Amino acid sequence: MKYIIIVGDGMADHPVERLGGKTPLQYADKPFMDIIARKGRTGRLITVPQGLPPGSEVANTAILGYDPREVYEGRGPLEAAGTGYDMTTADMVLRCNIITVDNGRITSHNGENIDQKHASEIIRHLNERLAEDRVRLVEGMQYRHLLIIKGGNKHISCRPPHEHIGEKLEKILVTDEDRRTDRHDFYIDEKGNKHERMTGRQTAELLNNIIYESQTILKNFSRGKKKYGIWPWSGGYRPNMPTLSSIYPQIKSGSVISAVDLVRGIGRHAGLDIVKVKGATGHADTNYEGKAESAINALKHRDLVFVHVEATDEVSHNGNLKMKLQAINDLDRRLIAPIYKHLEQWNEHVTMTILPDHLTPVEMRIHVNEPVPFAIYHKGIEPDCVQTYDEESVKNGAYGTMPAKQFMETLLTTDKNM
Repeated sequence: MKYIIIVGDGMADHPVERLGGKTPLQYADKPFMDIIARKGRTGRLITVPQGLPPGSEVANTAILGYDPREVYEGRGPLEAAGTGYDMTTADMVLRCNIITVDNGRITSHNGENIDQKHASEIIRHLNERLAEDRVRLVEGMQYRHLLIIKGGNKHISCRPPHEHIGEKLEKILVTDEDRRTDRHDFYIDEKGNKHERMTGRQTAELLNNIIYESQTILKNFSRGKKKYGIWPWSGGYRPNMPTLSSIYPQIKSGSVISAVDLVRGIGRHAGLDIVKVKGATGHADTNYEGKAESAINALKHRDLVFVHVEATDEVSHNGNLKMKLQAINDLDRRLIAPIYKHLEQWNEHVTMTILPDHLTPVEMRIHVNEPVPFAIYHKGIEPDCVQTYDEESVKNGAYGTMPAKQFMETLLTTDKNM
């Protein structure tokens, strides 16, 4: 048996009045998701443990069977692995967005959909002006980049910029976590020497200075009212994650397909190969067909393929209902459909599952920690009574509401009676 997990990032939602009280999943045209739900078994999955942020870094880690409370180090270190940056024990790495600011307020968490060429120029210019022995930036994709602080302390509170659009910068700056201003962490270098890190207070002050200084440095990059800056958040040290194959003997090899460094990084720590798809962007214009073809090819040689689509989350953060419905339709028709049709012709059994990692309600434009709908299907599985794939219908599914730690085990043993 082989396995394919398809994640529509932030796809789940709340009822929307403009849709007659339906959620986008209930309203959208998505025949192949519905086929998988109708022919398979369904339920709800708790992807984010209480007390952790309801973001993709936690949720996708949990979907793959890890306990985020044990391995989670923040979004930055995971994205570092996705970019190929090899963290040292001294590093504290943060996700770093290119944002836009007007009158001291965040106006966009993604540089107003900045393109790669312009983003590369900005990161290069910032490194020329900001980089020093303990500070440098690493270029990622579009608005998503990394800030490396050598000897930085992770015990700080950073606000995700996509959750604070329109707010004053001064109200949401980095703070020392729990006001532990005298707390030091330590790290051991490659020679075995012990070094003291900065305090949380020192780290927070450094990051806040960088936030303001970046806007001054990038003044000449501004276009009209669009003033660029950077916003660091979700930092941590080098993670210690066992590979999936060391946890689940059924998975001897696997691949991850995503345009997002975060998900690639989770996959790399999990021991999965990273498959890069030409034209995969992380936005609504992503190459769905290329991802589908790559997934099918990967399944010929791997036991597990993890396919992640960011588009549904991006349009939700932008509050674009029309585009969210279109992104769900594209995910269904242009990615799930060709994979499903192809696998139905295989003699080898393949288990498919579809789910979001978390909710991103389009009218709230932020991540929400609630159970997400999932469906599991393979030839010969005994279906439950659910006929459509959406947040409400799966409440009647055979799997009920499941904690994330049971998901991979369920997925890998659903065929045990075949």
